[in-house]
Amino acid sequence: MYFITNRAFDDTQTGLNQLTKYPNPKGPNELSAVKVTGESSPRIELLDDQLTEQEVESYKQEFNLPIDPSAPFYASLKVACEVFRQAKATGKSVLLYVHGYNNDLGDIYRSAREIERLYNVIVVPFTWPANGGGAMSGTLSYLADKRDARASNDALNRVIDIVGRYHRLLVQSTWNRLEKQASNKHPENPTKQREYLALLLDRYCDISVNLFCHSMGNYVLKHALKSTLAESRQLVFDNIVLVAADTNNEKHEEWVDELRCRKSLYITINADDFALSWSRRKPGEEQKARLGHYLRSLNAENALYIDFTNSKGVNRSHSYFDGDTVSRNKTVRRFFEKAFTAKNLLPYLEYQVHNNTYHPK
Repeated sequence: MYFITNRAFDDTQTGLNQLTKYPNPKGPNELSAVKVTGESSPRIELLDDQLTEQEVESYKQEFNLPIDPSAPFYASLKVACEVFRQAKATGKSVLLYVHGYNNDLGDIYRSAREIERLYNVIVVPFTWPANGGGAMSGTLSYLADKRDARASNDALNRVIDIVGRYHRLLVQSTWNRLEKQASNKHPENPTKQREYLALLLDRYCDISVNLFCHSMGNYVLKHALKSTLAESRQLVFDNIVLVAADTNNEKHEEWVDELRCRKSLYITINADDFALSWSRRKPGEEQKARLGHYLRSLNAENALYIDFTNSKGVNRSHSYFDGDTVSRNKTVRRFFEKAFTAKNLLPYLEYQVHNNTYHPK
């Protein structure tokens, strides 16, 4: 599994401890790529920052890329090509996962592996320097993570920009070939060309790329959208899924309306979410109702609000996409399975007009 991170790497440590809870010493926008393998004793490999010309040439030939191997290319190209190869071979969707508050690397790795197992997707976590406990705890740790989340906003912008840029690059040669095929089949009928091209794209470019933000990961995304860079406003993802968002419900539509996706944007809510009820008791702006547990003022025009309150097995859970919950509720599992793979969910949702939410059915 590949991780993208703005955490500092410490080669004096072992295993997952090599990725620390501190920002990269070159700055919070500096990204690294690591490969994590193993189960009981995971190992981390820090990828070389710059690829050799031979590596770039190999990727150019394999994926028919319109690039100059003598130009500098970085670890992000390697990650993109390796993930794309796996996705094409298995037919799996790719899920960029932005984790929440108080998550150390063990938590994130276990969660990402569980998501892959449950939903048959390829997970690429973006991990920012959440404290994960340590010397600080409670309110102090929560507020420290919020500072790190705000500082990581442009790192997330860079990640989203890289995902979009390399996905376009990797599918461009296939797109060009299919466009020519559609034009040759219907040379005198542009409408038929577009219809046939859509059919071909669905058949040969059916790998979706989706974004999943959990808990305070939504806070990182919110501040990424406020940045002057704001690559997070680009049309990159098929679906965007905002789960248990630890951000203010108040005026959330102002930043949610900035998000663009090809298919659907989902915001999930559990009014009994224990973690969000706890975070609301913190000082300052955290006292306001959180988006992920509040069933009022749900008015972002581009979002579908999914209410999991009182769903079997959800109870007071903050991570109701996990195996413990979905093993007891196939409806919840089906929602995340389809949301994470950009499949049509509307037949499985029941609209509640009184508060503009949908209940999974």
